[in-house]
Amino acid sequence: MRPLSEVPPAAARPDAGQSEAALVEHYPRLARLGYLVLPHSLSRDRRVLTAHALAQRSLQAARRAGPGDGGAVPLPRRPGRAEAADPGYAYVRRQVLRNALAAGRPVRLRHLPRRDRLPALLPLTWGLRLFPHSGGADELALEQRLSAVSGAARAAFVLRGLEGLADCEVRRVLSDAGVADPHAALMEADGVPAAYALLASPGFDPCSLQARPPDLARRRRYLRAALAGFAALLVCGALLGLPGEGWSRGSLSAPLYARNPAAEAALEPGALRRVPTAFWQRSPRTDFTAWPTRGDRTEDTRLLRRALRVWARPGGGVRTSATPGTPVGPPMGAPQLLYAGEVGPSAVVLFHDGLRVVRYAEPRDADPSKGAALDFARVDGADVASAGALVVERADGSVRYLTAPWVRQARVRDLLAPDRDPRALHRSPDGVTDPLPGPATAPGCRSWHAVELAGAGAVRLVTDLGELAPARLTSGPPERPHDISGRAEYASWARTACLLPAVRAHGVREVNSWVYAKQSLPEGDGTAQWLCTRAETWRGTGSRTLAQFQAPSGRPSGSGPPGVVAARAENTPECGNSRSPQVSGRSAGSRSRRGRWRSRTGRPAASAFRSTAPGAGRGAADGAAAPADPPPARSAAPVVLDERGLGLPRVGPGRATGRSWTGGWRTAAGRGRCAERDRAKATGPGIHGVHAPVARPYPSVH
Repeated sequence: MRPLSEVPPAAARPDAGQSEAALVEHYPRLARLGYLVLPHSLSRDRRVLTAHALAQRSLQAARRAGPGDGGAVPLPRRPGRAEAADPGYAYVRRQVLRNALAAGRPVRLRHLPRRDRLPALLPLTWGLRLFPHSGGADELALEQRLSAVSGAARAAFVLRGLEGLADCEVRRVLSDAGVADPHAALMEADGVPAAYALLASPGFDPCSLQARPPDLARRRRYLRAALAGFAALLVCGALLGLPGEGWSRGSLSAPLYARNPAAEAALEPGALRRVPTAFWQRSPRTDFTAWPTRGDRTEDTRLLRRALRVWARPGGGVRTSATPGTPVGPPMGAPQLLYAGEVGPSAVVLFHDGLRVVRYAEPRDADPSKGAALDFARVDGADVASAGALVVERADGSVRYLTAPWVRQARVRDLLAPDRDPRALHRSPDGVTDPLPGPATAPGCRSWHAVELAGAGAVRLVTDLGELAPARLTSGPPERPHDISGRAEYASWARTACLLPAVRAHGVREVNSWVYAKQSLPEGDGTAQWLCTRAETWRGTGSRTLAQFQAPSGRPSGSGPPGVVAARAENTPECGNSRSPQVSGRSAGSRSRRGRWRSRTGRPAASAFRSTAPGAGRGAADGAAAPADPPPARSAAPVVLDERGLGLPRVGPGRATGRSWTGGWRTAAGRGRCAERDRAKATGPGIHGVHAPVARPYPSVH
């Protein structure tokens, strides 16, 4: 253990004037000291510039330190080294050594590096490399030996040889410079040959330099790479600096990909078309174009701008939905503003551009992290009957509507309770209804809520099918459909409503259901009905048709079971205004009062005839048994149902074939024949599902 007396206390701290004077007087020596102590892993050019930076940075440390303590005891002077006892020189020398030793320590990434560990900004040279003059073999050998020892050992060697300090003074200076073990540094320095005279050689003088050009080929490559990086930075900055809110983490709109003047004008809230309140009373058209602009946030420019931009460029945080066949692109021009206001927990904006209705919804606080919703629905060709309401909110199983300005009264009717009177539905001054349960929200389809809209000289019934525009419900032949009225039509719809999920979210504009045939059942079981339910779409194509059989029910009105779907088809003219219903489909049946199953012909199931068509139905509705299939036929004979009742395959003049319950093949006249001779082609188009059973004409079919 070294005695403490060998490490005397620090010298007196000088003021800035003394340090500056010492730096100017001894600048070459300080630069040489830094050059020799710096790590040799740096290039000679970098060591020269860093040595000058260390010498110049020592003066800045002296200025920050302020005036020194005048009561400190000065160091004893050594003969021939008067400058070593100068407090100003001792201070700047200690700063040069401390920074030179710090430059050789490894950089730890756990903490930010100190300023003295960073490369010096000044002095700086461009296009030149500066080196000390080349020395001889002795200088080269000394430099190699110094590069093999630590930075503290190099500092001890230089203080001994260049400064001429004794070992006790070397230990004190090294301790002040931050060396943890000055004694070990001196012992390591003893391993270097004591060629102290070489330290004053021009080969170690960073103030006497020679200039050389750098690697010109590498400089050209670096220049080209820098220019390419700068150009890429300019392009990225131009993309991020586009007008508006831009593309950021807090924005729901994606980046703008085109700069079209018309498209940009359509995104300005000031360009929105606003319709006055009373315009619908004198408008030549009674549709969505006559709807006035309503809502309590129609003047909220920021909300409208966000809605328009998300419509044009929905980002990843936007939940988008569209009805089939509806384009989801940006507006082609300035759209019409239908509504902008707060509905429940959301802020809702409704637009109409002539082809579509667009709904934008966001949280009331406009928090982008909660996302937004964007819904599209096609409503071209709307009229007073189909433009009566729009869905403004659907949440937690409830629905709110925005009614048309010509709607005087809104009422809620449960389609499954036809004998129950509808109840009034409250509306706000803007036409927004109170929330009402959505259709078929109860399990098992125990209720189906529809809305009666009274206005424009009619009472229309609409229901929500999962889209922005509710579907209108009608009855009557397809060439003359009318709004539902009367107890019989409501009772028929009570057994049809639970079949509406088959057309949900299909872009449905109107659903028409009408009784096209009635059939008296034997054993006094009443009269069954054949109904055709057809859903027309806004796009014109994709209509869906259901043929259902409603057997009489002994339950109270509205509590009867849903109709049995005998056949279904899509995108066909059946049950439309251009063709009468002709349906061949799944067998439908009922149970008589005596407990026997019968086919839809009214005959008991045991004596029902089977179609000669391959793949005929193997069972009646509700589990009715069916006899075995007949032998393969040469041609299929689908059953055709027309407006007169249950038809039969047309086989010649008034003939129909089938197999009786005894297994014999018979014609309509009852004569037994060979199956291969009795079966023939049947004509007539139809909705082909599973072929229905065929029976002899029953006299009570009307």
